[in-house]
Amino acid sequence: MKKLICLLLLGVTLTATAQKHTCDTSKSCCQNPYKHYTQDLPFQMPEVAAPQFPDRQVNLRDFGAIGDGIVLNTDAFARAISTLSAQGGGRLVVPAGVWHTGPIVLQSNIDLHLEVGAVILFAADETLYPILNTSFEGLDTRRCQSPLSANGAENIAITGRGVIDGNGQYWRPVKKGKMTEGQWKEVLSRPGGVAVRKDYWVPSQGYADAEKNANMNVPKAETEAEWNAIKRFLRPVMISLVGCKNVLLQGVIFQNSPAWNIHPLMCENIILDNILARNPFYAQNGDALDLESCKNALIVNSKFDAGDDGICIKSGKDADGRRRGRPCENVVVDGCTVFAGHGGFVVGSEMSGGVRNILVKSCQFLGTDVGLRFKSTRGRGGIVENIFIRDISMTDIKTDAITFNMYYGGKSVAEMLADGDHPDNTTKVPVTEETPIFRNIDIQDIVCNGAGRAMEFNGLPEMPIQGISLRNIVIKARQDATFTNAENITRDNVHITIE
Repeated sequence: MKKLICLLLLGVTLTATAQKHTCDTSKSCCQNPYKHYTQDLPFQMPEVAAPQFPDRQVNLRDFGAIGDGIVLNTDAFARAISTLSAQGGGRLVVPAGVWHTGPIVLQSNIDLHLEVGAVILFAADETLYPILNTSFEGLDTRRCQSPLSANGAENIAITGRGVIDGNGQYWRPVKKGKMTEGQWKEVLSRPGGVAVRKDYWVPSQGYADAEKNANMNVPKAETEAEWNAIKRFLRPVMISLVGCKNVLLQGVIFQNSPAWNIHPLMCENIILDNILARNPFYAQNGDALDLESCKNALIVNSKFDAGDDGICIKSGKDADGRRRGRPCENVVVDGCTVFAGHGGFVVGSEMSGGVRNILVKSCQFLGTDVGLRFKSTRGRGGIVENIFIRDISMTDIKTDAITFNMYYGGKSVAEMLADGDHPDNTTKVPVTEETPIFRNIDIQDIVCNGAGRAMEFNGLPEMPIQGISLRNIVIKARQDATFTNAENITRDNVHITIE
């Protein structure tokens, strides 16, 4: 009996030890749970696996951090990451609490793990975020340092069941028409803000000054003094991952970002699994996810609720994007839900480096402005091709269930319709490297119950939208589909009911 008990205890010990250690996916005994997403695709794509980390962890509290929502823990995060990195990497555990901090920079082989009840709250203090050279809205420019970033890192992760909050209300402008009267009064009471119009508020005078001569969200400034004077205008994306390889975001809530919420740029082998990215519906430039010039990406089992586009694919803007020459390619979006947002799944408008080999399947768009949104304009250039969309369910789409708009000018579709925009879609201009091309896009098995308009295809007269296949589509809408400058559009079993 004693021998049996000893053997049982030994078995339990060995099992616990085995579970503690990270699985080495290079060994045949280990299975990649993400392998099936890259099988039986309509294009070639390599298998994508989650990064692996050493069996080592440290606790943020051990570095003097205090989770009371008041104490600034910037140095504690930096020391913890530096210490763990020097040891070869592992997991940085963020326990329950509100961890007030300035910018966090991840290093290679680090898993930032938020336990249940953990909130990382980034400080509302512009002095903590230095101005850096970066890319925003596809252009080379300068912005404030992102609250959480990594540059050139390999094997990194943000995991767990906690929350990352960017304190976005400190940075964002607000339009009165997107808020209740009570919300608007609260905004007007914030210190330092400026109501530049009776229906438009910005967080500082410097913001108002910068906006007067900015190209979209890229301002004009030369000296450091000029840049610092408009610092609040340089609101950063919350999660900035640049040139990283083997990335996992899993389980965490990402919310309330200053500008875009999650922005992987020129990353390779990236997985977003079971995350929630959300912003208030009135958040200007509050995109949930912008995947830009990335390669081999899985976006699965996740939810998005945004003040702008939900899941957006990009590859740079105009000459800067063409010079980079990095397409966004080999992407699978599977089992995702988008609530509020200007678009559920979006390509563009920054697509100057090209977009190709994208599969979107088994997704739900519930109350978005547009369902499937493709957008660009003259000057972009770039080719969008080999896009495959399957099994999409939509309800309560405010404008178009499906739209291709080659006259994008920075407005949502709802704003364009409200303003009565009527682009000149008859006058041809010469075809150059600046001419955007959308072709070979297959859309099938779509059900939309409720839309403002079924579909809108608005191509350029010199470069019509080409080779779009629409199959097994049922849409109930207030207006029928419209097709302008669209060629070789195949419609098979497409039913539109006008309500």
